[in-house]
Amino acid sequence: MSQQQRQSVELPSRIVDRVEDRLPRTEFDSSAEYITYVMEEVLYRVEQETEDDDFEDVDEDEVKDRLKSLGYLDE
Repeated sequence: MSQQQRQSVELPSRIVDRVEDRLPRTEFDSSAEYITYVMEEVLYRVEQETEDDDFEDVDEDEVKDRLKSLGYLDE
């Protein structure tokens, strides 16, 4: 990953534990890289769903369903 400005974000331990469990089955060297990738993917998809630059409400249930399908939220 390139040298970009970084900012710390607190995540629940249960999320970090799940990421660390999955890490050996991925191409990522660290949980931070994996979490960054997942967040970029989710944000990209949300941004693609908006028609133009106007802000539109995001369906919270859709985001939760997507995060569940990626294994980041418990059922």
